[in-house]
Amino acid sequence: MFDHVGIVVRDLESGRRFYEAVLAPLGHRLLEDHTQADGTGWLVFGTGTSHSPFFVVAAGRPSFWNPGHEPGNSPVHLAFGAASRESVDRFHAAGLRLGARSNGEPGVRRKPFYCAFLIDPDDNNVEAGVYLTP
Repeated sequence: MFDHVGIVVRDLESGRRFYEAVLAPLGHRLLEDHTQADGTGWLVFGTGTSHSPFFVVAAGRPSFWNPGHEPGNSPVHLAFGAASRESVDRFHAAGLRLGARSNGEPGVRRKPFYCAFLIDPDDNNVEAGVYLTP
């Protein structure tokens, strides 16, 4: 359904460290780095198997945002698909190691959906989950 989703963070390097760590267990990696000398720019994450879907992490204000939209002032909920319970567990552990707050330990929320939630450094609610087979 979606081609791509993007968020804006306060600090691009911190966003890079966080999303590289939590997305790696889910099979996503940094595909493009457009960091500028002043620390603004954007990063593109994905599986690398096609042009989409992909996830953009940016620093600086995109031209299409309203003046009141800022990191942490307009938090979002992002849910990433996972391949297994173990990858959900690794996602959650990686985020905690980098200082994210847990917003829900790994577990079954809606049978048969196993997921975990983190609050990223910019107060976004980030989830990873997998539908369990009976």
